[in-house]
Amino acid sequence: MSDIDEGFYSRQLYVLGHDAMHRMGTTDVLIAGMRGLGVEIAKNVILSGVKSVTVQDEGQAVWTDLSSQFFLKESHLGQNRATCSLQQLSDLNPRVQVSAHTGALDEELLLRFQVVVLTDSSLDEQKRFGELCHSRGIRFIVADTRGLCGQLFCDFGEEFEVLDKDGETPASAIIQGITKDNPGVVLCMDDRRHSFSNGDRVSFSEVQGMTELNSMESVEIKVRGPYSFSICDTSGFSKYERGGIVTEVKQPFKVNFKPMSEALLDIKLLTMNDFGKIARHQTLHLAFQALHGFVKKEQRLPHADTLLNMVRELNAVALLEELDEAAVRSLSFTARGDLAPINAFIGGLAAQELTVFCSVKFTPLRQWLYFDALECLPEEGDQLEEVCSQSTRHDGQIAVFGPAFQEKLERQKYFLVGAGAIGCELLKNFALIGLGAGDEGHITVTDMDFIEKSNLNRQFLFRPKDIGKPKSDAAAKAVREMNPRMNITAHQNRLGPDSEGLYDYNFFMGLDGVAAALDNVEGRVYLDGCCVQHQKPMLEGGTLGSKGHTLVVVPHLTESYGQDTSTPSNAIPLCTLKNFPHRIEHTLQWARDHFEGQFKQIPESVNLYLRDEGFVERTLGHGDAEALEVLEGVWNNLESMKDGGQRPTSWEDCVSWARRKWETLYNNDICQLLHCFPPEQVTATGLPFWSGSKRCPHPLTFDPNNSTHMEYVMAAANLYGQIYGINGTRDFASIRKILETVNVPSFTPKSSVKIHVTDKEMEEDKEKDQARLEELKGKLASPSLKGSAVQMYPVDFEKDDDTNFHMDYIVAASNLRAENYDIPAADRHQSKLIAGRIIPAIATTTAAVAGLMCLELYKLVQGQQKLSSYRTSYFMLSVQYFVWAQPRRPQSYEVSYTSVHPAALSHILGPKVYTARQTLTVYTFII
Repeated sequence: MSDIDEGFYSRQLYVLGHDAMHRMGTTDVLIAGMRGLGVEIAKNVILSGVKSVTVQDEGQAVWTDLSSQFFLKESHLGQNRATCSLQQLSDLNPRVQVSAHTGALDEELLLRFQVVVLTDSSLDEQKRFGELCHSRGIRFIVADTRGLCGQLFCDFGEEFEVLDKDGETPASAIIQGITKDNPGVVLCMDDRRHSFSNGDRVSFSEVQGMTELNSMESVEIKVRGPYSFSICDTSGFSKYERGGIVTEVKQPFKVNFKPMSEALLDIKLLTMNDFGKIARHQTLHLAFQALHGFVKKEQRLPHADTLLNMVRELNAVALLEELDEAAVRSLSFTARGDLAPINAFIGGLAAQELTVFCSVKFTPLRQWLYFDALECLPEEGDQLEEVCSQSTRHDGQIAVFGPAFQEKLERQKYFLVGAGAIGCELLKNFALIGLGAGDEGHITVTDMDFIEKSNLNRQFLFRPKDIGKPKSDAAAKAVREMNPRMNITAHQNRLGPDSEGLYDYNFFMGLDGVAAALDNVEGRVYLDGCCVQHQKPMLEGGTLGSKGHTLVVVPHLTESYGQDTSTPSNAIPLCTLKNFPHRIEHTLQWARDHFEGQFKQIPESVNLYLRDEGFVERTLGHGDAEALEVLEGVWNNLESMKDGGQRPTSWEDCVSWARRKWETLYNNDICQLLHCFPPEQVTATGLPFWSGSKRCPHPLTFDPNNSTHMEYVMAAANLYGQIYGINGTRDFASIRKILETVNVPSFTPKSSVKIHVTDKEMEEDKEKDQARLEELKGKLASPSLKGSAVQMYPVDFEKDDDTNFHMDYIVAASNLRAENYDIPAADRHQSKLIAGRIIPAIATTTAAVAGLMCLELYKLVQGQQKLSSYRTSYFMLSVQYFVWAQPRRPQSYEVSYTSVHPAALSHILGPKVYTARQTLTVYTFII
């Protein structure tokens, strides 16, 4: 992997970075056990892009495996699990070498790998191979699931160095002032809170006056408030004058691990991921050991009383303050089960730990983690009867919940909105658990998107041959291959007002529930509203890099998703974008706005003008300022360049336009700004105008030998040609030749120009130019103008096509603007993340979220009505942070009336039942 395939790993790169990906590309991994948990881990690891993965299993596929092993089919029964899974695992990522080993585990085999993962292994094997790996510097992971419980263990050796504890972008802030004191106090600009913590180390740059700070490598801080912190003794430093940026310096740290045999005896090594279950998970640590001991002796699983007695014996040594005996009994009963959602969650976490080692990023698990979802068992506490194998693909699930519940799952009718990353994982789980796979059941999935190369890294149902196909169609086909009994219909509709004719009252009333796998808040809010209106439960989940969350909405029991009432904290003021950028995010947004305005909005307005007789009058109704901007753009792009407009007739005209545009944006506009606000300008209070977040700019001089200058002209000229149907070129030599003939008008700043310093000034000072509006109105009314015009070709921004000039333009335009203001430039990768509004994503988080969502699905299908049974979740796999909580109850409302017949009240209020976060007018009727 000397060259990373950025098209394939695009979203993952924004989580791990190039250095970490290169390290992953040198790692050889062994995964032992190819039941459901093993294949889940293998899938995630292969998608992540390690060098090689060897899957080992001596066993043959049995009916129970089909409950969670998504690459096994009924035709594979009796055949080796590793061999049967090999081809489909290899197809996940051709960049990774995948092989199968069907022999036993031994020392010779393990020594070939940097990471060994054991699943479906005995405790003796775990101890023996754990000792070997620890002594030979091989990273060692154990993962195990038993019914509704899961276990994870990590050993990364005597000393493991972490370069970046959380993988987050280093925090930074703009300095407003620094005191000469001991300790010195740094005051940050109040446009946003700093995100530093006590003990963080920071570096300083661009500080004027107290320049001693600029040469210090890093300084430890102590937070004093949301906009201030203290540093070292600054009493002997020069006086602070202005400017400066403070940036977090990530500190590497080392972690020590114990081998499995020692870690078993250290209860302090349990990561408490659910603080409501401390006693339960400490008990499970002993219960898993007792299970292994009994199986080794009797070759079968123990009864509840037997297991409980064994746990009590172990606790005579462990000395736990409290034993959760109910959890031991539940484990005994469900241990024979094999559930896809549990494997998805534990498999996601296990694969993430392997990513931690390979990337040397994020905080590793130290060292045990237990998880359970025993709340999925029936609320009434009735013990299910032990069920013998029925030779069906759902035997592993029936062993936990019984055949009646399986039949109920198969009768479900569910609506899945979104077939992207989470949608693919949910559909995989739906197929494995049999949701909607009966004669009366059905799954409807809708997604309007088509498959792109960048999807393949985490939307694992898709393969390269599917690129260009509708996501919903390809996903439905893939899960039918996993479970031929799946009844699934694929749609390509966007859920919203435009599709209400299809997804109407009758559609929703025919459903048992809805699952949201959407990547935007607006879509979630709309779907939530539909579920509230039609009284349907909703499962919702989302990811952002290593962060994940899930939510379950139960009618009349829990709060709904609700309206998004938060205000965007990262909204950029217009004046900042227009005149006073100080972060690369500002210049990238500025470049994106220019792209949208010039290459999309203006062509769309021209086309509307050509086909809509009422366009001009309707535009005038939007207000003078907006109308002037739109109509000016329309006229300029209809009138040819020789007649004073901007419409090109040749490629040479496009290059000429791009060169003059460069001059306007990066020289003339900056000269005008400095004319209005000279570098030494002071405010009314005597403070420097160019201070704090206002960076004093400088104009640029065009240089045809400067690559960024030429890249802007090349991209801008090609895009300008595209909207007029004129073909361009990437040949810099020919473009330079055209540039020699371009006449660039000289520029003189004007004292009459007013530049707004704040958005409020801009809003209050929207000057009306009635004369110019009337002039444009007359020009656009000319029949000859409209008669000679031809339609334009608007450009829709597409970030993932490297041949379309879109990102070429954004990167060059932004970095030139950044150079104007001495803002550090951003490379193409970072620019694509910000300007393309990409959501960083990795397969491990996606798998974990989908697993948790399906655990809530079990509860919904059972009809559980206790709030304590349900869970909302939030986790950060990068730092081993987990939060599980009960959902909040919905707000309640009362309607009071006097002497109103119920039928009349029903007629007045309508048939809706109002639940969480819906505003209901309170009526008082006196009749």
